[in-house]
Amino acid sequence: MRLRDTDTIDGLTPKQLQVLRHIAVFHGSRCYSPTIAELAAQLSLSRSTVFEHLSELQRKSLLTTSPGRARSLRLTSRGRKLLRQARTDEPAACEETCAGIPLAGRVAAGSPVEAVENRDTLSLESCFGMGDGLFALKVSGDSMIEENIQPGDYVICRRTEVAENGQIVVAVINDGEATLKRFYKEQDRIRLQPANAEYEPIYASDCRIQGVVIGLLRRF
Repeated sequence: MRLRDTDTIDGLTPKQLQVLRHIAVFHGSRCYSPTIAELAAQLSLSRSTVFEHLSELQRKSLLTTSPGRARSLRLTSRGRKLLRQARTDEPAACEETCAGIPLAGRVAAGSPVEAVENRDTLSLESCFGMGDGLFALKVSGDSMIEENIQPGDYVICRRTEVAENGQIVVAVINDGEATLKRFYKEQDRIRLQPANAEYEPIYASDCRIQGVVIGLLRRF
């Protein structure tokens, strides 16, 4: 379903839907929200127009924000549901790929085992489950290489605002900067520990946890 300029979906204009989708994609890839200025620049709109769209999205309970807090735009559950409904304009050619890769069986990395044909498929859903609580991020930088997390890898994360000591987390610090580190809560501070001897730990009195890492994808 492709929207024309005069079409609406659940009362949204195509521009409002574009703003909502852009916020979702931006947050999913960077784990923090865009500013009004970034939205205006990337959508080729004025700041006042973006502000009007954001106000309308909030009025329709599709978007929420925390007054006085930077980068706090978040889609509501209703907003995420609407985006899923509107995603019917994706190319049909991707349907087979999205369904998964054929899982042909097992292969030995130690003693040889008998190869057995298997008709199952392997997909992100079969490995990690699905739902609004999961997201993926592409790793940039080498601060976690001793955990075998390399630049260009994709980490699969479960969205949460709390973490236990020792978990690898996506944490937001320094007014919106996201980082991938091991989380440790010390007596009066948070320690975000890299896995590279060339990097120093990051200490913070407070930080926002966006998710914990539950898996890794790598392309050779």
